[in-house]
Order: sequence, then structure tokens, then C-alpha cells
Amino acid sequence: MSRVVRIGLVQSACTASREHNVAQAVAGITEAAAGGAEVVCLQELFAGEYPCQAEDHEKFREAEAVPGPLTDLLAATAKKHGVVLVGSVFERRTPGLFHNTAVIFDRDGSTAGVYRKMHIPDDPHYYEKFYFAPGDTGFMSVKTSRLEVGPLVCWDQWYPEAARLTAMAGAEVLFYPTAIGWLDGEEKLHHEQYESWDAMLRSHAIANGVFVVAVNRTGREGDLRFWGASVAYAPNGQRLVKAGHDTPETIVVECDLERIEWSRTRWPFFRDRRIDAYGGLIARWGGA
Repeated sequence: MSRVVRIGLVQSACTASREHNVAQAVAGITEAAAGGAEVVCLQELFAGEYPCQAEDHEKFREAEAVPGPLTDLLAATAKKHGVVLVGSVFERRTPGLFHNTAVIFDRDGSTAGVYRKMHIPDDPHYYEKFYFAPGDTGFMSVKTSRLEVGPLVCWDQWYPEAARLTAMAGAEVLFYPTAIGWLDGEEKLHHEQYESWDAMLRSHAIANGVFVVAVNRTGREGDLRFWGASVAYAPNGQRLVKAGHDTPETIVVECDLERIEWSRTRWPFFRDRRIDAYGGLIARWGGA
């Protein structure tokens, strides 16, 4: 089987209508598959507006079980189009326990893996600790019929440890469903914030010799303007594709997985790691 995989990125703008949001996600998957995509990634919590701009108990009504109606629909869509699919959902695990969860479906519609977001932010308009328990799945690689999927979610993007452990588990592509944007009143920081985010994604590709795909939402929701710019990087840090900042967009990008070994044998960062000297990483600060 060819090691060239075509990956679809579905960047959307969400509204208050769950029906609309789900329909546009299905349309995006369909469009990506028609464009030759074999693997498709949706943005973070694609079925609704981003729920964490305020601490609102009513938002818990948006969550549902995994498996449940939404994941059943994703499974059927993956099977219909014969694609591996990464979908991000607001999971109700049991009454009072919720997660921000990525579910990976294989081309036959079967569930290949479930990853619960490990790093949970608590910033202005990103009050996720109110809603989500930290994930307990650990960092993983999910074997599918087309590639090894490394599922991570949004805030996980800022942690080199998460990318490293996911790559060490065997992931060939790190997938980051994302909801990140600019806050009103911080316009002087907008360029700096976006550039920092993009630099982190590129660094994960280079440091780990893997492909990196981040799919971000776009559009305005309340005081946030999501900055889009969904992106894919090759293992050497080459930017393969980038969506615009302000419009919904479905992109298909070709990734030759042979580039992973090519990059790792020329920049052998894995080989030269001093695993005997990294024990201090498990300390909160200063080795204690």
C-alpha cells in the first residue's frame, strides 16, 4: 500500500444551530472525500458554538454519551465515504462527569480509538475546567487502516511533552482539533498570539519527525474571533497548506509518510535523546 495519504482539514464557522453545525461538518467530510481525502479531521467541538466562554450550567445539556447519536452519525459518515475520521465531541461520561473528547473512526465506521483531552485550560473565555475533567486515556497512537493517528486536542498544542509521548507511541500524524481565537480588546497581541501558536505546531513536527495537522474553527462567537488558519506541517517543518483566517474552508493535503524516516535519519533527535537524564520532568518545579 502506498505511504502517501491524503488528509482533509474541515475548517468551519459555528452558529447557535446544532443542526446547522452538524450538517456543515458532514458536508465538509463529503467535500474532502470527493477531493480525494482518505483521512479527515474536524475542528474542536464542531457540533456547537464553543461552550466555555462563560461558566453556564445550561451548557452541560449539549453533552452526550460516547457512543451516542453524534458519534453514530460520524461513524456512518466515515463508512459512507470510506475515510478515517477524527471528530471532537463534548462527552457526557456519566452524570456530572464530562470530557473534551476526540473519537477516531476507521474507514468501515468502527471506532478505532477514544482520546480525552489531557490539558484543560482556564483562561478568560476559555473556562474549560468548569466543564471538563482532565483526560485519563494517556497519550496514544491509534492504529487505523490508513495510518497511525496521534489524537490531541487544542490546549495540548502548547506542551512538547504531549507531542513527544504521542509520537513515541507510534503516531505518524499528530491531529489537533482546535478552537482558538482572538479576544476583543487585545488587538495589539493578535499577531503575536497567532505566530506563537503556529510556531509551536511547526516545532512539534520538527522535534518529533512527524506530520502535524491542526484544524481550527473560524468566525465570531461572542467576544472571541476564532482565527482559523488550519495548517499542516511536514516532519521537516515545511508548511504544506494553510487555510485563511476568516472563512470556512475544506482543504485536502498530500502527506508522504516516507518523509518521517527521511527526516528522522537526517535530524536524529529521537536517537540522541538522553532518556537517562529526563526524570526531572515529572516534578512540578525545580526537581522537587
